[in-house]
Amino acid sequence: MLVTPITPMIGAEISGLSLANLSDTEIREIKDLFLTHMVLVFRDQELTRDEHKAFAQNFGELHIHPSKRSGMGAGKEGEDPELFIIDTKPDAIQSNGEAWHSDVSCEEVPPLASLLYVTKTPENDGGDTMFANMYEAYNELSADLKNLLHSKFAFHDGEIDLRNYGIRLKPGQVYPKATHPVIPKHPETQRPYLFVNGSFTSHIEGIAKWESDMLLEGLHRYVAASPKFQCRVKWRKNTLTMWDNRCVQHHAIRDYVGYSRYGERVSVLAKESPKPYLAS
Repeated sequence: MLVTPITPMIGAEISGLSLANLSDTEIREIKDLFLTHMVLVFRDQELTRDEHKAFAQNFGELHIHPSKRSGMGAGKEGEDPELFIIDTKPDAIQSNGEAWHSDVSCEEVPPLASLLYVTKTPENDGGDTMFANMYEAYNELSADLKNLLHSKFAFHDGEIDLRNYGIRLKPGQVYPKATHPVIPKHPETQRPYLFVNGSFTSHIEGIAKWESDMLLEGLHRYVAASPKFQCRVKWRKNTLTMWDNRCVQHHAIRDYVGYSRYGERVSVLAKESPKPYLAS
Protein backbone atom coordinates (compact mmCIF):
# COMPACT_ATOMS: atom_id res chain seq x y z
CA MET A 1 0.00 0.00 0.00
CA LEU A 2 1.40 3.37 -1.06
CA VAL A 3 0.01 6.52 0.57
CA THR A 4 0.52 9.85 -1.22
CA PRO A 5 -0.89 12.93 0.53
CA ILE A 6 -2.76 15.33 -1.75
CA THR A 7 -2.12 18.35 0.51
CA PRO A 8 -0.65 18.67 4.01
CA MET A 9 -4.13 19.45 5.38
CA ILE A 10 -6.45 16.97 3.70
CA GLY A 11 -6.61 14.05 1.29
CA ALA A 12 -4.45 11.11 0.22
CA GLU A 13 -4.24 8.82 -2.79
CA ILE A 14 -3.93 5.14 -1.89
CA SER A 15 -2.40 2.81 -4.48
CA GLY A 16 -1.41 -0.85 -4.58
CA LEU A 17 -4.79 -2.16 -3.43
CA SER A 18 -7.85 -3.82 -4.91
CA LEU A 19 -10.86 -2.77 -2.87
CA ALA A 20 -12.61 -5.94 -3.97
CA ASN A 21 -10.01 -8.11 -2.25
CA LEU A 22 -8.78 -6.66 1.03
CA SER A 23 -7.23 -8.38 4.02
CA ASP A 24 -8.29 -7.58 7.57
CA THR A 25 -4.97 -5.80 8.09
CA GLU A 26 -5.53 -3.62 5.02
CA ILE A 27 -9.04 -2.71 6.18
CA ARG A 28 -7.67 -1.62 9.58
CA GLU A 29 -4.98 0.47 7.85
CA ILE A 30 -7.57 2.14 5.60
CA LYS A 31 -9.71 3.00 8.64
CA ASP A 32 -6.70 4.67 10.29
CA LEU A 33 -5.83 6.56 7.10
CA PHE A 34 -9.45 7.67 6.78
CA LEU A 35 -9.38 9.33 10.20
CA THR A 36 -6.00 10.94 9.45
CA HIS A 37 -6.55 12.22 5.90
CA MET A 38 -10.40 12.43 5.81
CA VAL A 39 -10.48 12.01 1.99
CA LEU A 40 -9.08 8.82 0.41
CA VAL A 41 -8.74 8.35 -3.36
CA PHE A 42 -8.42 4.87 -4.88
CA ARG A 43 -7.60 4.70 -8.61
CA ASP A 44 -8.05 1.90 -11.16
CA GLN A 45 -10.69 -0.04 -9.24
CA GLU A 46 -12.84 -2.59 -11.08
CA LEU A 47 -15.84 -2.92 -8.79
CA THR A 48 -19.26 -4.45 -9.12
CA ARG A 49 -22.08 -2.79 -7.22
CA ASP A 50 -21.95 -5.54 -4.62
CA GLU A 51 -18.19 -5.04 -4.18
CA HIS A 52 -18.64 -1.28 -3.86
CA LYS A 53 -21.24 -1.81 -1.15
CA ALA A 54 -19.21 -4.53 0.58
CA PHE A 55 -16.23 -2.18 0.90
CA ALA A 56 -18.45 0.53 2.38
CA GLN A 57 -19.94 -1.94 4.86
CA ASN A 58 -16.53 -2.28 6.51
CA PHE A 59 -17.30 1.14 8.01
CA GLY A 60 -20.89 0.50 9.07
CA GLU A 61 -24.48 0.00 7.95
CA LEU A 62 -25.42 1.56 4.63
CA HIS A 63 -27.53 4.71 4.53
CA ILE A 64 -30.61 5.11 2.32
CA HIS A 65 -30.94 8.58 0.85
CA PRO A 66 -34.10 10.46 1.93
CA SER A 67 -35.14 10.92 -1.71
CA LYS A 68 -35.73 7.17 -1.76
CA ARG A 69 -37.83 7.19 1.41
CA SER A 70 -41.25 8.50 2.38
CA GLY A 71 -42.74 8.88 -1.06
CA MET A 72 -39.84 10.47 -2.93
CA GLY A 73 -38.46 8.04 -5.48
CA ALA A 74 -38.85 4.96 -3.32
CA GLY A 75 -40.02 1.68 -4.69
CA LYS A 76 -39.01 2.06 -8.33
CA GLU A 77 -38.76 -1.33 -9.97
CA GLY A 78 -35.20 -2.64 -10.05
CA GLU A 79 -33.77 0.30 -8.10
CA ASP A 80 -31.27 -0.39 -5.33
CA PRO A 81 -32.21 1.96 -2.45
CA GLU A 82 -28.65 1.91 -1.10
CA LEU A 83 -27.23 3.44 -4.30
CA PHE A 84 -27.40 7.13 -5.12
CA ILE A 85 -26.91 7.55 -8.87
CA ILE A 86 -25.13 10.61 -10.27
CA ASP A 87 -25.88 10.56 -13.98
CA THR A 88 -25.25 13.97 -15.54
CA LYS A 89 -26.25 14.19 -19.20
CA PRO A 90 -24.62 16.58 -21.71
CA ASP A 91 -27.74 18.77 -21.81
CA ALA A 92 -28.30 18.82 -18.02
CA ILE A 93 -29.07 22.25 -16.59
CA GLN A 94 -27.31 21.40 -13.32
CA SER A 95 -25.67 18.51 -11.52
CA ASN A 96 -25.45 17.18 -7.98
CA GLY A 97 -23.45 18.97 -5.33
CA GLU A 98 -22.72 22.31 -7.01
CA ALA A 99 -22.22 24.08 -3.66
CA TRP A 100 -20.16 23.49 -0.54
CA HIS A 101 -22.02 21.02 1.67
CA SER A 102 -22.02 17.91 3.83
CA ASP A 103 -24.20 15.15 2.41
CA VAL A 104 -27.76 15.33 3.81
CA SER A 105 -26.77 17.13 7.01
CA CYS A 106 -30.54 17.56 7.46
CA GLU A 107 -30.79 13.96 8.66
CA GLU A 108 -31.19 13.41 12.40
CA VAL A 109 -28.18 11.11 12.02
CA PRO A 110 -26.21 12.31 8.97
CA PRO A 111 -24.00 9.81 7.13
CA LEU A 112 -20.60 9.00 8.60
CA ALA A 113 -18.99 8.64 5.18
CA SER A 114 -19.75 8.80 1.47
CA LEU A 115 -18.05 6.64 -1.15
CA LEU A 116 -18.41 7.77 -4.77
CA TYR A 117 -17.31 5.44 -7.57
CA VAL A 118 -17.01 7.24 -10.91
CA THR A 119 -16.95 5.11 -14.07
CA LYS A 120 -17.43 7.84 -16.69
CA THR A 121 -15.66 11.20 -16.70
CA PRO A 122 -16.34 14.15 -19.04
CA GLU A 123 -14.40 14.18 -22.29
CA ASN A 124 -13.23 17.74 -21.58
CA ASP A 125 -11.41 16.48 -18.43
CA GLY A 126 -13.66 18.53 -16.11
CA GLY A 127 -15.78 17.51 -13.16
CA ASP A 128 -13.26 17.74 -10.31
CA THR A 129 -14.45 17.77 -6.69
CA MET A 130 -13.17 20.11 -3.98
CA PHE A 131 -12.97 19.00 -0.33
CA ALA A 132 -12.52 21.17 2.78
CA ASN A 133 -11.16 20.16 6.19
CA MET A 134 -13.67 21.44 8.75
CA TYR A 135 -11.34 20.74 11.69
CA GLU A 136 -9.06 23.40 10.26
CA ALA A 137 -12.01 25.64 9.45
CA TYR A 138 -12.76 25.60 13.17
CA ASN A 139 -9.11 25.99 14.21
CA GLU A 140 -8.71 29.15 12.13
CA LEU A 141 -11.61 30.95 13.83
CA SER A 142 -10.84 33.58 16.44
CA ALA A 143 -11.15 32.64 20.10
CA ASP A 144 -14.11 35.01 20.51
CA LEU A 145 -16.00 33.47 17.58
CA LYS A 146 -15.26 29.94 18.80
CA ASN A 147 -16.66 30.82 22.23
CA LEU A 148 -19.80 32.25 20.64
CA LEU A 149 -20.39 29.23 18.41
CA HIS A 150 -19.64 26.52 21.02
CA SER A 151 -23.07 26.95 22.59
CA LYS A 152 -25.02 27.38 19.34
CA PHE A 153 -27.21 24.94 17.45
CA ALA A 154 -28.23 25.26 13.81
CA PHE A 155 -31.34 24.06 12.03
CA HIS A 156 -30.73 21.97 8.89
CA ASP A 157 -33.68 21.78 6.48
CA GLY A 158 -33.61 19.37 3.54
CA GLU A 159 -36.19 21.39 1.62
CA ILE A 160 -33.61 24.15 1.14
CA ASP A 161 -31.51 21.78 -0.96
CA LEU A 162 -34.55 20.52 -2.85
CA ARG A 163 -35.49 24.07 -3.80
CA ASN A 164 -31.98 24.60 -5.18
CA TYR A 165 -32.87 21.90 -7.73
CA GLY A 166 -36.35 23.28 -8.42
CA ILE A 167 -38.08 20.51 -6.46
CA ARG A 168 -41.15 21.11 -4.29
CA LEU A 169 -42.62 18.47 -2.02
CA LYS A 170 -45.98 17.04 -3.03
CA PRO A 171 -48.75 16.13 -0.59
CA GLY A 172 -47.68 13.11 1.43
CA GLN A 173 -43.97 13.61 0.78
CA VAL A 174 -41.60 14.47 3.61
CA TYR A 175 -37.93 15.36 3.83
CA PRO A 176 -35.67 15.43 6.90
CA LYS A 177 -35.09 18.43 9.14
CA ALA A 178 -32.81 18.38 12.19
CA THR A 179 -31.01 20.55 14.70
CA HIS A 180 -27.26 20.00 15.16
CA PRO A 181 -24.52 21.75 17.14
CA VAL A 182 -22.59 24.33 15.14
CA ILE A 183 -19.38 22.93 16.66
CA PRO A 184 -19.70 19.15 17.21
CA LYS A 185 -17.09 16.78 18.59
CA HIS A 186 -15.93 14.04 16.23
CA PRO A 187 -16.92 10.75 17.90
CA GLU A 188 -13.65 9.00 16.99
CA THR A 189 -10.96 11.68 17.03
CA GLN A 190 -12.67 13.81 19.73
CA ARG A 191 -11.72 16.93 17.74
CA PRO A 192 -14.06 19.91 17.22
CA TYR A 193 -15.17 20.88 13.72
CA LEU A 194 -17.45 23.41 12.00
CA PHE A 195 -20.80 21.93 10.94
CA VAL A 196 -22.90 24.41 8.95
CA ASN A 197 -23.26 24.57 5.18
CA GLY A 198 -25.10 26.58 2.54
CA SER A 199 -27.06 23.69 1.06
CA PHE A 200 -28.91 22.63 4.19
CA THR A 201 -28.41 25.03 7.11
CA SER A 202 -31.42 27.31 7.55
CA HIS A 203 -30.51 29.33 10.62
CA ILE A 204 -28.70 29.41 13.93
CA GLU A 205 -31.22 28.94 16.70
CA GLY A 206 -31.78 31.33 19.59
CA ILE A 207 -30.62 34.55 17.90
CA ALA A 208 -32.24 37.12 15.62
CA LYS A 209 -32.55 36.18 11.96
CA TRP A 210 -30.30 39.01 10.81
CA GLU A 211 -27.57 37.85 13.22
CA SER A 212 -27.96 34.27 12.04
CA ASP A 213 -27.83 35.32 8.38
CA MET A 214 -24.71 37.39 9.01
CA LEU A 215 -22.90 34.57 10.81
CA LEU A 216 -23.85 31.86 8.33
CA GLU A 217 -23.07 33.93 5.26
CA GLY A 218 -19.67 34.79 6.72
CA LEU A 219 -18.90 31.18 7.61
CA HIS A 220 -19.96 29.89 4.18
CA ARG A 221 -17.78 32.46 2.39
CA TYR A 222 -14.89 31.73 4.71
CA VAL A 223 -14.96 27.99 3.88
CA ALA A 224 -15.25 28.61 0.13
CA ALA A 225 -12.41 31.17 0.13
CA SER A 226 -9.85 29.17 2.16
CA PRO A 227 -7.79 26.99 -0.19
CA LYS A 228 -5.20 26.32 2.52
CA PHE A 229 -7.46 23.71 4.10
CA GLN A 230 -8.91 22.35 0.86
CA CYS A 231 -7.86 19.74 -1.68
CA ARG A 232 -9.00 19.07 -5.24
CA VAL A 233 -9.58 15.57 -6.62
CA LYS A 234 -9.42 15.01 -10.36
CA TRP A 235 -11.50 12.03 -11.34
CA ARG A 236 -10.40 9.34 -13.75
CA LYS A 237 -12.43 6.37 -14.92
CA ASN A 238 -12.86 3.75 -12.18
CA THR A 239 -11.84 6.01 -9.29
CA LEU A 240 -13.44 5.57 -5.88
CA THR A 241 -13.18 8.46 -3.44
CA MET A 242 -14.42 8.25 0.11
CA TRP A 243 -14.67 11.10 2.60
CA ASP A 244 -15.56 11.67 6.23
CA ASN A 245 -18.92 13.41 5.92
CA ARG A 246 -18.74 14.62 9.50
CA CYS A 247 -15.62 16.79 9.31
CA VAL A 248 -15.42 17.39 5.54
CA GLN A 249 -17.43 19.53 3.15
CA HIS A 250 -17.24 19.07 -0.61
CA HIS A 251 -18.14 20.95 -3.77
CA ALA A 252 -18.62 19.37 -7.23
CA ILE A 253 -17.27 21.63 -9.96
CA ARG A 254 -19.63 21.92 -12.92
CA ASP A 255 -17.19 22.83 -15.68
CA TYR A 256 -18.28 20.19 -18.18
CA VAL A 257 -21.52 21.50 -19.68
CA GLY A 258 -22.11 19.59 -22.93
CA TYR A 259 -20.43 16.43 -21.61
CA SER A 260 -21.60 13.55 -19.44
CA ARG A 261 -20.47 12.11 -16.13
CA TYR A 262 -21.59 8.97 -14.31
CA GLY A 263 -20.97 7.71 -10.80
CA GLU A 264 -22.62 5.74 -8.04
CA ARG A 265 -22.45 6.69 -4.37
CA VAL A 266 -23.08 4.69 -1.26
CA SER A 267 -23.07 6.25 2.19
CA VAL A 268 -22.48 4.82 5.64
CA LEU A 269 -24.75 5.52 8.61
CA ALA A 270 -23.25 7.08 11.70
CA LYS A 271 -24.14 5.48 15.01
CA GLU A 272 -25.49 8.67 16.58
CA SER A 273 -26.34 12.27 15.83
CA PRO A 274 -23.61 14.93 16.21
CA LYS A 275 -22.86 15.91 19.82
CA PRO A 276 -21.64 19.36 20.87
CA TYR A 277 -17.98 19.98 21.59
CA LEU A 278 -17.62 21.44 25.06
CA ALA A 279 -14.41 23.42 25.52
CA SER A 280 -12.61 22.82 28.81
